Amino acid sequence: MENPYNILGVSPTASTEEIKKAYRVLAMRHHPDRNPHSSAAARFNAINEAYELLSDPHKRAAYNHSLNNRIVIDPEQEARALWDALFVRCGIVPRHNDRSPT
Repeated sequence: MENPYNILGVSPTASTEEIKKAYRVLAMRHHPDRNPHSSAAARFNAINEAYELLSDPHKRAAYNHSLNNRIVIDPEQEARALWDALFVRCGIVPRHNDRSPT
């Protein structure tokens, strides 16, 4: 699962109200009945899973503990995932140039 904070576009220090507000905005935007895009259902499910995790204080604490104690193997990939999540939240589909510099 992608980082639920990235999915909802909130910081790890976000309050419960901020998480709920972000969830409502994204759920309305990506609900399959309102959004005809083919990936809307998958995005809506990811938003629901992220909210389910972050809205429960015990699940959120367990997730934060595991997140804070993990080792980042590829920092470039981690940074790209964070930027991608930001762009997707704004409705922009990022295109990457995966060619290595010459």
